[in-house]
Amino acid sequence: MSSMPQGHGSHPPKTMPSFSMQGKVCMVTGAARGLGYEFCRAFVSSGCTSLAILDLREEEAREKAAEIAAFGREINGDVDPASINVIGLECDVSSEMSVQKAFGDIMATFGRVDAVVASAGITENYPALDYPLDRVKRLYDINVHGAFFTAREAARNMIPRGGGSIVLVASMSANIINIPQPQTPYNASKAAVKHMAASLAVEWARQGVRVNALSPGYMLTKLTRTVLSQDTELKKTWESLTPMGRMGDPEDLSGAIVFLCSDASKFMTGSELRVDGGYCCI
Repeated sequence: MSSMPQGHGSHPPKTMPSFSMQGKVCMVTGAARGLGYEFCRAFVSSGCTSLAILDLREEEAREKAAEIAAFGREINGDVDPASINVIGLECDVSSEMSVQKAFGDIMATFGRVDAVVASAGITENYPALDYPLDRVKRLYDINVHGAFFTAREAARNMIPRGGGSIVLVASMSANIINIPQPQTPYNASKAAVKHMAASLAVEWARQGVRVNALSPGYMLTKLTRTVLSQDTELKKTWESLTPMGRMGDPEDLSGAIVFLCSDASKFMTGSELRVDGGYCCI
């Protein structure tokens, strides 16, 4: 067993202060599960004590908010437990009115919002010729319109207060065509989100609002693990197509999301950050 470097004691190693989320009010959509939930853990791990968790079902959002708050108290023993305020809110991102209401609740609670992550999204696999029209519309309403409603409402609240950081969760599918599964509407929706981030970044740059896209590769979320447990060949295919030879763990995105939302990336806007194990390089 290696010994701890002398003088470090039990304290974690220091990092650049600009990577801290301390003092920032953060908000994540689709945060009751999957990558959105991991983003919340990353923020709290990086010092955030004011966080809003948004998801389609209020009960789940509140339940996960309590979990994240408990996690924050556990890892930040030197912080007053009462100062960790995590709220869970119901929000259907495909409805602009629902998004506006959620932001209203956040502003009433915290008075501002500094970092917003539009993580809510869905994926489905149908051959293009057989894709049900209602499913196509639903996917675009959530993935594309939901990202736009979230970003626009974030900017409306950030601009009067000097700005902030918005991250739209796209996908490596914005750049490549996934195989073997057919998912044309999903790929197109994520390409739209990627370009939306760049377009909004230019539009709001001089008003202090940064907008970037985070594009994950294949990630082993709880849902993905369940799906792949019934299709081991698909998992092998995805891993073989990834230069690093594995799928990503949700935790692999923690550094990227904190970087994009913190002052560490304060001169970065309109960019896409891919975290895909090298998939898009081949």
